[in-house]
Amino acid sequence: MTRYLIVPGWSDSGPDHWQSHWERTLPSASRVVMPDWFNPKREAWVDTLDHAIREAPEPPVLVAHSLGCIAVVHWAQRATGRVRGAFLVAPPDLDRKGCPPHLREFAPVPRAALRFPSRVVASDNDPYGALPKVIELAFAWGSEVTVLEAAGHINTDAGFGPWPEGRALLDTLS
Repeated sequence: MTRYLIVPGWSDSGPDHWQSHWERTLPSASRVVMPDWFNPKREAWVDTLDHAIREAPEPPVLVAHSLGCIAVVHWAQRATGRVRGAFLVAPPDLDRKGCPPHLREFAPVPRAALRFPSRVVASDNDPYGALPKVIELAFAWGSEVTVLEAAGHINTDAGFGPWPEGRALLDTLS
């Protein structure tokens, strides 16, 4: 059975977010609980992710959203554990004008190819990550790319609850 680690972004994912729905419905899924959801520190998040991966009974599939995607990519640069793949949804552009200073703690975003299968899911109107920038990152990481039309930040505010279409995409990694 595939093990899933849910990796939320800044401020965690609320109960109606697709990650929370998946955590409740995917067998063998658990959330990586970061030390501080509102004042993230890159090293603390990467260390927490590394610990969760090493503690998993088998290599997991990482299911990340937003800043969680960036934490996964930083983790991959120093990986001490193994994963089956990464599902990276709505990675933000940390170089964009107006990016909050507490998120810039995660810059620069690594651009090295990931050593495991990955899929980036992006929106053509994400206010936190312009599509050309996200596609550039995905290409650098060696990720497959799926672009959703008018999906915003692919979160609760954009109308994403259980998101069965996303689950179908996730199944391509597991």
